Amino acid sequence: MSTPPMSTDNDRIIELETKLAYQEDTIQALNQVVCKQQDQLDQLQLACETLIERFKDIDAGGAGGQGGEEPPPPHY
Repeated sequence: MSTPPMSTDNDRIIELETKLAYQEDTIQALNQVVCKQQDQLDQLQLACETLIERFKDIDAGGAGGQGGEEPPPPHY
């Protein structure tokens, strides 16, 4: 009976280096995704803030609207 050859230290180091290279590639890809998502979040936050200000202006009677409450229709 022959036994399988034992893994040498050099083989183990090569295997670890290979795994490390794949992990570094994965981390880089994930970092790019996170950066892109952060940019999208920043854009969405700015859009929300702009919309909030526009709604406040409309509610306050700005942007061409009438100030205060509207009077009731004549049939009341």
